[in-house]
Amino acid sequence: MNTNSTITKNAEPFFLPGDKTGCLLVHGFTGTPNEMRALGQALNQAGHTVLGVRLFGHGTQPEDMIRARWWDWLASVEDGWNLLSESTDQIFIMGLSMGGILSLIFSARYPVTGIVAMATPHHLPQDPRLPYAKLISHFVPFIPKGEPDWHDQEAYQELVSYQKDPTRSFAELTILIEEMQNSLTKISAPVLLINSKGDQTVKAEDKHQELIYAALSSQDKTTLWVENSGHVVTCDSARQQVFQACTEFVERVLAKKTE
Repeated sequence: MNTNSTITKNAEPFFLPGDKTGCLLVHGFTGTPNEMRALGQALNQAGHTVLGVRLFGHGTQPEDMIRARWWDWLASVEDGWNLLSESTDQIFIMGLSMGGILSLIFSARYPVTGIVAMATPHHLPQDPRLPYAKLISHFVPFIPKGEPDWHDQEAYQELVSYQKDPTRSFAELTILIEEMQNSLTKISAPVLLINSKGDQTVKAEDKHQELIYAALSSQDKTTLWVENSGHVVTCDSARQQVFQACTEFVERVLAKKTE
């Protein structure tokens, strides 16, 4: 066994037992379940059963992510769904960034009760290198991350994620976004889209939230903009507002189902 590929401390998936309403939480690109844990605890305190999945190739070492393909990440979500289905009657899926992309794709294929997509890109930035990411990765396997846009520096120090981006994975992310764009019109479950005005990855001026919102077939779709937060809205300064919005969304959708 390659001990270098064991799960990093605090990067493990987590399960918080509760009632028959499940919440499946999906972290982002190069991230870990740790960035979803506090949200999971808030949902669990509201009574719900929560599972935070670890996506394939994440939470170990960056070299492992190079082997991951977009369908491996989607399969990780499907595994989580099947596990959570054993102890719940209905499931909400909530994802951050790439986790939001995966949540939307998954919701076009499975009967989710509701979806929360946070800091989710509709498209990638215009970059002439992107179509050649697979080729470039043979010569430049990793690229440094951009400057962090965090407001809560103490929370940033607790972040558990890769410190460099696998170049090969951008080719998979490109395909994944295309899959999401093609899936949006097939989504009919209630959706909440949460974005931050201070996000320097999924920038407000690039209209990601508006484009996703417009393409959804859901009759029940709402949006929330938060401030004082960067890209990782589940951990940054506006996190309590995000937790409250997610919890209230679940309660509202459940109440509407019983009307």
